[in-house]
Amino acid sequence: MSITDRISPPLQVSQWLNSPQPVTLDGLRGRVVVLHTFQMLCPGCVSHGLPQALRIDRLFPQEQVAVIGLHTVFEHHDVMGPQALRVFLDEYRIPFPVGVDQTDPGSPVPRTMKAYGLRGTPSVVVFDPHGHIQLRHFGQIDDLQLGAVIGQLLAEALVQATDHGVASASGRNRSSACADGACAAEA
Repeated sequence: MSITDRISPPLQVSQWLNSPQPVTLDGLRGRVVVLHTFQMLCPGCVSHGLPQALRIDRLFPQEQVAVIGLHTVFEHHDVMGPQALRVFLDEYRIPFPVGVDQTDPGSPVPRTMKAYGLRGTPSVVVFDPHGHIQLRHFGQIDDLQLGAVIGQLLAEALVQATDHGVASASGRNRSSACADGACAAEA
């Protein structure tokens, strides 16, 4: 796991599936972005990474959290092309946008994978609403751990959004009314 505070390099994608137009990280600013990298023939991707991405996609509102996939092939290139990927996405009912990582002539490691320093698949990269990488993890990551990172980033974004006179420096509302386990801010 690696935490950084830098703007991410752009995704280097040869084509997008499940999206009418190319997806850019700049276009997703203002949202937490969860990038799941995978290969169709990767057992960990099929059994853990993609199901986890689906759960995140279904659980969080799309205006707050964007899930994108990156098919980053570094082995068995001949059998994992875009046509096979289309069938795979349909069979596994993957609704979120999936980019095909650009090949790098002379190297088995695709361009985005190399730019992000990813070691293999599955990997997950989480960006805050400002486009900074907050988590980069290779292999399986527990749902609770990943959900905590996403929740913390959403909470920080909410505090920043309400920091214009509604929230105090601690991020708590100046006045609130609490009942039935929920607190509502009062003006």
